[in-house]
Amino acid sequence: MHLRTATADDAVAIATVHVRTWQSAYRGLIPDGYLETLSVEGRSEIWNRILAGTDLPRSGAFVVEDDDAVIGFVHVAPTRDADVPVTTGELTSIYVLPCAWGRGGGRLLMSAALTSMKAAGFTTAMLWVLENNLRARAFYDRQRWTADGTHKIDDRGDFVLLEMRYRTTI
Repeated sequence: MHLRTATADDAVAIATVHVRTWQSAYRGLIPDGYLETLSVEGRSEIWNRILAGTDLPRSGAFVVEDDDAVIGFVHVAPTRDADVPVTTGELTSIYVLPCAWGRGGGRLLMSAALTSMKAAGFTTAMLWVLENNLRARAFYDRQRWTADGTHKIDDRGDFVLLEMRYRTTI
Protein backbone atom coordinates (compact mmCIF):
# COMPACT_ATOMS: atom_id res chain seq x y z
CA MET A 1 0.00 0.00 0.00
CA HIS A 2 1.09 3.50 -0.81
CA LEU A 3 -0.14 6.74 0.81
CA ARG A 4 -0.05 10.08 -0.99
CA THR A 5 -1.67 13.50 -1.05
CA ALA A 6 -4.86 13.57 -3.12
CA THR A 7 -5.01 15.81 -6.17
CA ALA A 8 -7.89 17.14 -8.28
CA ASP A 9 -7.31 14.18 -10.61
CA ASP A 10 -8.43 11.86 -7.78
CA ALA A 11 -12.02 13.15 -7.59
CA VAL A 12 -13.57 10.23 -9.48
CA ALA A 13 -11.51 7.61 -7.61
CA ILE A 14 -12.39 9.17 -4.25
CA ALA A 15 -16.06 9.39 -5.24
CA THR A 16 -16.00 5.72 -6.24
CA VAL A 17 -14.55 4.69 -2.87
CA HIS A 18 -17.04 6.97 -1.10
CA VAL A 19 -20.10 5.53 -2.85
CA ARG A 20 -19.04 1.85 -2.81
CA THR A 21 -18.07 2.04 0.86
CA TRP A 22 -21.34 3.68 1.86
CA GLN A 23 -23.28 1.05 -0.10
CA SER A 24 -21.49 -1.73 1.75
CA ALA A 25 -20.68 -0.39 5.21
CA TYR A 26 -24.04 1.31 5.73
CA ARG A 27 -26.22 -1.54 4.42
CA GLY A 28 -28.70 -2.20 7.22
CA LEU A 29 -27.87 1.14 8.88
CA ILE A 30 -29.31 3.43 6.19
CA PRO A 31 -32.29 2.51 3.99
CA ASP A 32 -31.28 0.46 0.94
CA GLY A 33 -33.31 2.73 -1.34
CA TYR A 34 -31.16 5.71 -0.38
CA LEU A 35 -27.90 3.79 -0.79
CA GLU A 36 -28.92 2.72 -4.28
CA THR A 37 -29.46 6.35 -5.33
CA LEU A 38 -25.84 7.29 -4.57
CA SER A 39 -23.84 7.91 -7.72
CA VAL A 40 -20.18 8.25 -8.45
CA GLU A 41 -21.00 11.11 -10.84
CA GLY A 42 -22.79 13.08 -8.13
CA ARG A 43 -20.05 12.49 -5.57
CA SER A 44 -17.38 13.36 -8.15
CA GLU A 45 -18.82 16.85 -8.46
CA ILE A 46 -18.66 17.26 -4.70
CA TRP A 47 -15.08 15.96 -4.53
CA ASN A 48 -14.00 18.21 -7.40
CA ARG A 49 -15.10 21.20 -5.30
CA ILE A 50 -13.54 19.87 -2.10
CA LEU A 51 -10.20 19.06 -3.72
CA ALA A 52 -10.10 22.46 -5.42
CA GLY A 53 -10.11 23.98 -1.93
CA THR A 54 -7.09 22.03 -0.72
CA ASP A 55 -4.92 24.05 1.65
CA LEU A 56 -2.74 21.48 3.37
CA PRO A 57 -1.90 20.99 6.10
CA ARG A 58 -5.15 22.71 7.28
CA SER A 59 -7.50 21.22 4.72
CA GLY A 60 -7.13 18.48 2.15
CA ALA A 61 -7.24 14.80 1.40
CA PHE A 62 -4.93 11.82 1.29
CA VAL A 63 -5.43 8.58 -0.60
CA VAL A 64 -4.09 5.10 -0.08
CA GLU A 65 -3.41 3.02 -3.17
CA ASP A 66 -2.89 -0.66 -3.81
CA ASP A 67 -1.54 -1.68 -7.21
CA ASP A 68 -1.95 1.95 -8.36
CA ALA A 69 -5.68 1.93 -7.58
CA VAL A 70 -7.19 4.19 -4.91
CA ILE A 71 -8.68 1.97 -2.22
CA GLY A 72 -9.25 4.57 0.50
CA PHE A 73 -9.15 8.24 1.41
CA VAL A 74 -9.32 10.66 4.30
CA HIS A 75 -10.22 14.34 4.36
CA VAL A 76 -9.28 16.89 7.03
CA ALA A 77 -10.37 20.48 7.62
CA PRO A 78 -10.83 22.97 10.44
CA THR A 79 -13.77 22.02 12.63
CA ARG A 80 -17.23 22.93 11.42
CA ASP A 81 -18.61 22.81 14.99
CA ALA A 82 -19.11 26.11 16.80
CA ASP A 83 -18.93 24.55 20.28
CA VAL A 84 -15.28 23.46 20.10
CA PRO A 85 -12.09 25.57 20.12
CA VAL A 86 -10.70 26.83 16.81
CA THR A 87 -7.61 24.74 17.59
CA THR A 88 -9.69 21.69 16.66
CA GLY A 89 -9.28 19.96 13.32
CA GLU A 90 -11.96 17.72 11.86
CA LEU A 91 -11.58 14.40 10.16
CA THR A 92 -14.59 14.90 7.87
CA SER A 93 -14.40 11.52 6.18
CA ILE A 94 -12.34 8.35 6.13
CA TYR A 95 -13.31 5.41 3.94
CA VAL A 96 -11.59 2.26 2.71
CA LEU A 97 -13.10 -0.15 0.21
CA PRO A 98 -14.50 -3.23 1.97
CA CYS A 99 -12.17 -5.51 -0.02
CA ALA A 100 -9.26 -3.79 1.76
CA TRP A 101 -10.66 -3.73 5.31
CA GLY A 102 -8.26 -5.03 7.93
CA ARG A 103 -5.16 -4.55 5.76
CA GLY A 104 -3.83 -1.34 7.36
CA GLY A 105 -5.09 1.30 4.93
CA GLY A 106 -7.32 2.91 7.54
CA ARG A 107 -4.42 3.21 9.98
CA LEU A 108 -2.22 4.80 7.28
CA LEU A 109 -4.95 7.31 6.45
CA MET A 110 -5.60 8.10 10.12
CA SER A 111 -1.91 8.70 10.73
CA ALA A 112 -1.66 11.03 7.72
CA ALA A 113 -4.73 12.95 8.87
CA LEU A 114 -3.43 13.47 12.40
CA THR A 115 0.04 14.41 11.15
CA SER A 116 -1.48 17.00 8.82
CA MET A 117 -3.70 18.46 11.52
CA LYS A 118 -0.77 18.68 13.94
CA ALA A 119 1.33 20.46 11.29
CA ALA A 120 -1.57 22.92 10.86
CA GLY A 121 -1.40 23.77 14.57
CA PHE A 122 -4.50 21.90 15.70
CA THR A 123 -4.23 20.41 19.18
CA THR A 124 -7.42 18.36 19.12
CA ALA A 125 -9.16 16.41 16.38
CA MET A 126 -12.81 15.44 16.10
CA LEU A 127 -15.05 13.42 13.83
CA TRP A 128 -18.70 12.40 13.53
CA VAL A 129 -19.77 8.75 13.21
CA LEU A 130 -23.14 7.07 12.88
CA GLU A 131 -24.13 5.90 16.34
CA ASN A 132 -25.09 2.46 15.00
CA ASN A 133 -21.89 2.03 12.96
CA LEU A 134 -20.23 -0.31 15.44
CA ARG A 135 -17.45 -1.33 13.04
CA ALA A 136 -16.27 2.27 12.57
CA ARG A 137 -16.63 3.04 16.26
CA ALA A 138 -14.46 0.04 17.14
CA PHE A 139 -11.82 1.30 14.69
CA TYR A 140 -11.84 4.76 16.31
CA ASP A 141 -11.64 3.20 19.77
CA ARG A 142 -8.55 1.21 18.69
CA GLN A 143 -7.02 4.46 17.39
CA ARG A 144 -7.53 6.05 20.85
CA TRP A 145 -10.42 8.32 19.92
CA THR A 146 -13.17 8.71 22.54
CA ALA A 147 -16.82 9.67 22.33
CA ASP A 148 -17.29 13.10 23.92
CA GLY A 149 -21.00 12.72 24.68
CA THR A 150 -22.20 15.05 21.90
CA HIS A 151 -24.88 13.77 19.53
CA LYS A 152 -26.65 15.22 16.53
CA ILE A 153 -29.52 14.29 14.28
CA ASP A 154 -29.15 14.43 10.50
CA ASP A 155 -32.71 14.51 9.14
CA ARG A 156 -32.65 13.25 5.56
CA GLY A 157 -36.41 13.62 5.10
CA ASP A 158 -37.31 9.95 4.64
CA PHE A 159 -35.03 8.84 7.47
CA VAL A 160 -32.92 10.20 10.31
CA LEU A 161 -29.26 9.53 11.03
CA LEU A 162 -28.08 9.64 14.63
CA GLU A 163 -24.45 10.68 14.91
CA MET A 164 -22.01 10.93 17.78
CA ARG A 165 -18.83 12.95 18.06
CA TYR A 166 -15.43 11.47 18.82
CA ARG A 167 -12.29 13.40 19.81
CA THR A 168 -8.62 12.80 20.30
CA THR A 169 -5.66 14.89 21.40
CA ILE A 170 -3.07 15.40 18.70
